Amino acid sequence: MNIYAIQTGTVAIKNKQRIGQGRGFIRQLNMLLDNSWTEFLPIYAWVIEHPEGILIVDTGESAKALQTGYFPKWHPYFRSGVKMNVLPEQEIGPQLGMLGIKARDVKKVILTHFHTDHAGGLSHFPNSEILVSGEEYRAAKSFGGRLVGYLPQHWPSWFTPTPIQFEKEALGRFKHTYSVTIAGDVIVIPTPGHISVLVKHEDRYYLLAGDTTYSEQALIKRKVDGISLNARVARRTIDDIIDFAKNNPLVYLPTHDPQSSSRLKERQNLVAN
Repeated sequence: MNIYAIQTGTVAIKNKQRIGQGRGFIRQLNMLLDNSWTEFLPIYAWVIEHPEGILIVDTGESAKALQTGYFPKWHPYFRSGVKMNVLPEQEIGPQLGMLGIKARDVKKVILTHFHTDHAGGLSHFPNSEILVSGEEYRAAKSFGGRLVGYLPQHWPSWFTPTPIQFEKEALGRFKHTYSVTIAGDVIVIPTPGHISVLVKHEDRYYLLAGDTTYSEQALIKRKVDGISLNARVARRTIDDIIDFAKNNPLVYLPTHDPQSSSRLKERQNLVAN
């Protein structure tokens, strides 16, 4: 088995999105009103070269995100809260080709959630089974979903994902899990607002964590992002991950951490008090 990081461009967000401030909707308001920006952060997608077939976790962003009209002008977040930088050759399809992998040979795609920088590359995988959180899928395609920033209008016309059916099989503090592989070494766990993927390889686990936090340091310091309305629930999941890492060697790989790729290469374990 091999795991590869594919960087599908970069994104800049408000600092108070990376580390939230306030409670409930105030967190999101503070994020929108913030005048300070992060540096451009990577948008990682993940390739798992598995004996049972090629698996992809998230599809990154599309170069179409730079086109006028791609993001709704009426939405305050897309109008003033995010900056994308993605070239056509940085999309996941062309980059898979550089690894010698054809997109049509990808067996399954797992979406941690439906934000555009995680689902923007879906069009490359018409022949793959797409695994998603059923709850988030229903929310994302609803009218309310558009209000909170989902873009179902950009999903491919063929898009009919498979909702994940979690089982009462505990792993650490995570009470419900779903095994993607027959071998049981690629496992989906629920995390606030989305799902994450645990990969057991050799002597350690790798957590493809989506936006559970925006960096490893945010996790270690128990800092919740500005998107999460319920900071207490998000912090509980952070504690569950830290507890898992205390009992199992774990490499923590969130989507927008500039150090995720090097931690993957160096197999650097999470160390937290």
